[in-house]
Amino acid sequence: MLTAQDQVWLKHWQQNSPEIRKNAIEWRKQPAFRRVDKPSRIAKARRLGYKAKQGIIVVRARVGTGGMRRQRPVAGRRQKHLGVTRIKADINMQQVAENRTKELYKNMKMLGSYFLYKDGFHYWFEVILADKAHPRVTKDKELRKRVLA
Repeated sequence: MLTAQDQVWLKHWQQNSPEIRKNAIEWRKQPAFRRVDKPSRIAKARRLGYKAKQGIIVVRARVGTGGMRRQRPVAGRRQKHLGVTRIKADINMQQVAENRTKELYKNMKMLGSYFLYKDGFHYWFEVILADKAHPRVTKDKELRKRVLA
């Protein structure tokens, strides 16, 4: 069931509103993983466990579209440099974004993620992370259950 805020956001996204397009233009210029001050979809973020407190961060993750379309090179080389190891055929792009974000922020526990935008080349997701060792997180009963469990 979508909330009123989610319905408005979905309507803007479906109509390709100038606001979202303007944001996407900026996002393309930014690095693939960028820590943001506040979530773009606040209602969705709160449902996933976001609270505006120290120890909880939001990361905007950009993932390339497509699946296992890239062919393996014929010439021999090291596996790491083949360029096909990070393409996963059996998981969706949101899970790829979550996994790559967890690789970058090893000390954080993921609370959830949600879809932001997609174009012909990229998907954008926002991933909510909580610091397991932060005092503000460990003192919060709700967060402590989710993070330290």
